[in-house]
This record gives sequence, C-alpha cells and structure tokens, in this order.
Amino acid sequence: MRVAIGCDHTGVDLKHEVVKYLKEQGVEVTDFGTEGADSVDYPDYARKVAEAVRGGAAERGVLICGTGIGMSISANKVPGVRAALCHDVYSARLTREHNDANVLTMGARVIGSGLALEIVKAFFGAEFAGGRHTRRVEKIAQIEKDWAGGGR
Repeated sequence: MRVAIGCDHTGVDLKHEVVKYLKEQGVEVTDFGTEGADSVDYPDYARKVAEAVRGGAAERGVLICGTGIGMSISANKVPGVRAALCHDVYSARLTREHNDANVLTMGARVIGSGLALEIVKAFFGAEFAGGRHTRRVEKIAQIEKDWAGGGR
C-alpha cells in the first residue's frame, strides 16, 4: 500500500510517529511535509495529499493539523477524495467500512499519539464493506459530478 501524509506546523511530531508506525507495517509512505515549527497554511498540505490520492500516486492519505477540521474541509474539496476526521477508533473503522474514506484526518491538539496510532491501525485495518454502502458512496460521487457541471 502507498500512503501520502502531510501536516501543518501543529502536526509535525504526530506525523513522524504515524510515518514510523506505517513504515514498520511495510507501508510505502510519501511525506508531503511540513517539517518545522514555523507557521504554514494547512490547505497547501491537504491539497498535496488529496491530489496524490486522487491521482493514484497513493491509495490513501493521512492529514494532521491542530484539530483535523481544516485538513478535512480542504481535502474534501478535491473530487474523489473522501476525507474523514476521526478522533476515535470506532469512527476510523466505520468510515472505511461504510464510507470508503480514502483520507484520514486527525487533530494533534485533540488526541495523543497513543490514540492516534490506534486510529491509524483501525483505519488501515478496515476495508470497504460494499453492499448497501456502495449506493451511498456513488451518491456522494454524483454530488461531485453535479457540481462540477456548474451545479443543479
């Protein structure tokens, strides 16, 4: 599996822990930054990761900022990306099983590294269940198509 990861200045330390964990699991990780404590704009990193997922350079993505909210909003602007903000293991598992989420967002100021790694484990350990959920994911894609054509 190939994973794209990115963060803003608030998520650097947590990002490093997630990268280490994923690599220990044999996952190929592309790190889109950032690397320092200097303030950066989270939409820049969300876009890089989301475009890598959309374009097929990565199968899934992970984004980390202070709350995870800004990253989630930004990544979800890229068609084909289903970014889910998760701060608990249950949501991380179900967003893969029910929503076929392909990007996980987390808040470094909201959760600690131990919980974050459990969330990553749940997200990457779960698979899309299909069935009735397929119809719903297709409806999400249809909303994107409708708006790409100028709205309804």
